[in-house]
Amino acid sequence: MTGAEAANALFVATILVYAAAMFSYAVEYAFDKRAPKRAKALVAAGGTADHDAGTGADAPTEAPISPAAARGAGRLGLVLTYLGTAALGASIVTRVIYTGRWPWGNMFEYTVGVALAGMATWLFLVSRGSVPRRLGLFATFAVTMVLGTSVRVYTEAGPLVPALDSYWIIIHVTAAIAASGILLIGCVFAILHLLKRGHDRRVSDDRPVRFPLSIAERLPDANVLERLTFKIHVFAFPLLTFGIIAGSVWAHLAWGRYWNWDPKEVWAFIAWVVYAAYLHARVSGRSAKANAPWIAILGYAVMLFNLTAVNLVFPGLHSYAGV
Repeated sequence: MTGAEAANALFVATILVYAAAMFSYAVEYAFDKRAPKRAKALVAAGGTADHDAGTGADAPTEAPISPAAARGAGRLGLVLTYLGTAALGASIVTRVIYTGRWPWGNMFEYTVGVALAGMATWLFLVSRGSVPRRLGLFATFAVTMVLGTSVRVYTEAGPLVPALDSYWIIIHVTAAIAASGILLIGCVFAILHLLKRGHDRRVSDDRPVRFPLSIAERLPDANVLERLTFKIHVFAFPLLTFGIIAGSVWAHLAWGRYWNWDPKEVWAFIAWVVYAAYLHARVSGRSAKANAPWIAILGYAVMLFNLTAVNLVFPGLHSYAGV
């Protein structure tokens, strides 16, 4: 087996392992009923929710999977997530060894890097206890979709085109990949926040809760999700800014100008403006803050447009790498 074949095998294994992790998280999300309904029921009955949460006792249930088994599935999902992330990292390293270059030479490699950065961000949040483990269902779904989409633009491992053979690829593209991966998780939490907010509003108005809002029943408090979304974007925005600045410096060295009105540059700047607008809205008045998650989602939509449509449709100075 050649190095390229080994890298491809590890890549396929990553998708399969992440898919299995996603299923395991889904089991925990669906059948571990410890919160929040049980706490509310205990309080209504005169009991103490804190005592019940601390003991972790399982309430009688007619579900096909017991809460204890569901939590076991969640633990398995976390193990699989670590294994999948290790396999993805090994795939990238194997590709580096085989090609003898930095692994960001085309759209496929860029997308794989974004997936790795996104999952590393998720695992960091889980290890710090910032998010419940069961929310791995949504993180693994997002990353698996990114990896599955990257197959459509798969490129055989090979040497860099001359235009990319520069140390600036390490600086500029690595910063862009890191920012994109972190913002992917930020977008996931922005969506979850909106779902939870819509769910809670319908419950408070005593209106029926239907799909997709119904899946938000077991999400953390909407305010918790909103603050987490903001923190992720605050961390990623300087990385995105640095990546754009590094790209302009590289452009000056390669083409003699810091700014060339290339489609890639223009849409990267549009994404930066949208994310700046999100951060501004988040710290502004109540009405602007309420709309901030929508702006964050729009920001990642622009990022995806820049990655896909701009790469595949619009000709420009960044087209030399193909896909």
